[in-house]
Amino acid sequence: MCGIAGIFHLETAKPIDPSRLRKMTDSLSHRGPDGSGIWTAPGVGLGHRRLSIIDLEGGAQPMLTADEAQVISYNGEIYNFQDVRVELESLGHKFNTSGDTEVILYAWRQWGVDCLKRLNGMFAFAIFDQRSKQLFLARDRLGVKPLFYAPVSDGSIIFGSELKALLANPLLRREPEIRAVDDYLAFGYVPDHISLLKGVKKLPAGHYLLLEQGKSEPAPVQYWDMDFSQRSKASAATLEEELVALMKDAVGSRMVADVPLGAFLSGGVDSSAVVALMSEKSRQPVKTCSIGFDQAALDETSYAERVAERFKTDHRSRTVAADDFGLIDTLADHFDEPFADASALPTYRVAELARKDVTVALSGDGADEALAGYRRHVFHHAEERVRGLLPQSIRGPALGWLGRMYPKADWAPRPLRAKSTLLSLARTGPEGYAEAVGVTTPTGRHAIYSDAMAKQLDGYQGESRMIDLMEQAPARNGLDQAQYADMKMWLPGDILTKVDRTSMAVSLEAREPLLDYKLMEFAAQLPTNLRVRGGTGKYLLKKSMERYLPQDILYRPKMGFVTPIAQWFRGPLAEEARNISGSGALARMGWFDEQALRKVADDHIAGKSDNSRLLWQLLMLDKALQRLFGL
Repeated sequence: MCGIAGIFHLETAKPIDPSRLRKMTDSLSHRGPDGSGIWTAPGVGLGHRRLSIIDLEGGAQPMLTADEAQVISYNGEIYNFQDVRVELESLGHKFNTSGDTEVILYAWRQWGVDCLKRLNGMFAFAIFDQRSKQLFLARDRLGVKPLFYAPVSDGSIIFGSELKALLANPLLRREPEIRAVDDYLAFGYVPDHISLLKGVKKLPAGHYLLLEQGKSEPAPVQYWDMDFSQRSKASAATLEEELVALMKDAVGSRMVADVPLGAFLSGGVDSSAVVALMSEKSRQPVKTCSIGFDQAALDETSYAERVAERFKTDHRSRTVAADDFGLIDTLADHFDEPFADASALPTYRVAELARKDVTVALSGDGADEALAGYRRHVFHHAEERVRGLLPQSIRGPALGWLGRMYPKADWAPRPLRAKSTLLSLARTGPEGYAEAVGVTTPTGRHAIYSDAMAKQLDGYQGESRMIDLMEQAPARNGLDQAQYADMKMWLPGDILTKVDRTSMAVSLEAREPLLDYKLMEFAAQLPTNLRVRGGTGKYLLKKSMERYLPQDILYRPKMGFVTPIAQWFRGPLAEEARNISGSGALARMGWFDEQALRKVADDHIAGKSDNSRLLWQLLMLDKALQRLFGL
């Protein structure tokens, strides 16, 4: 895994300042501690930081073709590069290295932008073609690897693996984009369609950008998308065998490395399935690691240890205190933009633990999105059945009234907490799901905004992007729509951002075999009842893994990394919560009503309400603003 950076002049081929490019590149040193390099030509400069994984001696970058006509800076892994190389060799191309970087270069030379259709992997790369004077920027299908870019005042486009690479260029304008604040508060992350810095863009997953000197900046072009509109007609037994075969191929292809390799093991279905298949393919015990907590209600290590014992892995476990909030500033530094998924803390810790023994770790991320594994998928599927019984013209007014009248009862058993369900059912499916997956509602956000902020937003709502995605999805039903929107927004914006930044912070390469695009395309065509059956999500995955894993691993309630932030804000972080309203960066921006923020903090600290998720969002936003704008 690596970090890339670059500068490209669109209008005229102005000289590139190597020191400026090196500063951008060096800001990514944590992504690539094993080497660095820059390359410049009139109007273009590419920088690279290397974490050596394959072809340890011959893979230095930026890398040029033998005739120096094309040059690449690349972050990622191409898992089928050997097959692509064989095809290219049959077409007359000759290679001087044994890794995947040179394969991408010659794939571009042979097929142009169509090379992307042949590459199976996680990647973000930049290729400059000295013959055509074009810069080709591309990002992998699911968005595993990030790529930021922005125009700056001298007419150039600057780009990098993380926002901090752009921040290292003094020409980048630092002006906040207030719509991104609403997006962030809606979902807990800044989605890929927007940035907290005005003018900064993120190349969307499954897209490329082809820039050419002398021409204006074009829009990104989509080369791949998920399609839920088709259904497989194969039997359940056939589909089960096909799923297992796809998973085996995906895991096996991600076990290729010239450095120590292991896996994250939480004891949940997905990571346990990955470890089971790794063990089947490995002659040596698989190196696994897990993180536990010193509070029994949060700890899953006993399940991880059972799986480790079952497959005789070389297992490492570490227990961290439930009050392990000392990482807050470290995480704020690595995420650049505000990021409020509190599971980033234990994810960082497990990556840190893994890095002691391995350089590459496989994870179980992706199965929930592909196979409907989140509880919200099961709920939404059930709600959609109810929506189908009553037209919106009747359902909206009637259930909306009932929802408003029904008392809020977060303390009650789940079956009695009907208020949110009634309000969701009163909306359209996309509207209900967008709020269900969110952190704060539009009403909740406007209750804490200042009048000036509300006026500037002018009716903008962060949920609108997700609603649009669902309404325009290539899908047959509401579950399809929800999964599609999650893959386009939640997956790259939250899950993959979290894994990328926390693993790269400790110079660890994380690989996600369950995000293999062939497996994702297969999952999108599964009949609905093989994704959700009864109250069970990921039905086919669990059924297919019964040959490997015990029932109580497969069918126990999903837990995930849980962080006790509610207790933190009533204890050691109480003062931080109080400071948000009056002395932090948020107060100086003027976006929020100070009295409303004070009440949010005071009510939580006094135990009158649980405002922990909102307080966590505000705290991480405050710290991001300090770093981005020097407040």
